[in-house]
Amino acid sequence: MKHLKLFMICLLTFAAPSFAEVSTWKFDTDHSSAQFKVQHMVITSVRGEFSDVKGTVLMDDQDLTRSSVEAVIAADSISTNNTKRDNHLKSADFFEVEKFPTLTFKSKKVTKEGEKSFKVLGDLTMHGITKEVELSVNGPTQTIKDPWGNLRMGAQATTMVDRRDFGLTWNKFLETGGLVVGNEVEITIDVELIRQKN
Repeated sequence: MKHLKLFMICLLTFAAPSFAEVSTWKFDTDHSSAQFKVQHMVITSVRGEFSDVKGTVLMDDQDLTRSSVEAVIAADSISTNNTKRDNHLKSADFFEVEKFPTLTFKSKKVTKEGEKSFKVLGDLTMHGITKEVELSVNGPTQTIKDPWGNLRMGAQATTMVDRRDFGLTWNKFLETGGLVVGNEVEITIDVELIRQKN
């Protein structure tokens, strides 16, 4: 009887539901963007950004490694401050924005790296191709209350991808043997988050 009672206590302990609070945070689209940098003609780098970035973070307030994030970027919001180059990037040589209007990221695993740093593994879909990538996340920052009573926080994520993995293969060779456009692309995503009210 004693052993049966102990067994029942253990069973109830492991079967008890988790009551950890999960809060929902939306990207503030006016203060969030995705920047990129890629080598040009082996001698310099071109920088650009996607200005239309939306997303949702489901945050486990007790254990951030149980949190998740989904983000959607409008492909035609790309800008490198050069209209001719931007139109080329939107064309079939690169992003084909009419056929593939969005880039998406959906997390699968969050790992704590430091006091305020995490690794987020997930699926990045770009140009109709999905590949697993890992983001290095600095943050989240402390929570603040804005003048309108909203709770806000921020974070920055970085990663490196090979554009060829996503079918972005257009290039030209230079007489010196180098390429007009580099294959490695540095990506930095800055987000400001607003906590949603229940």
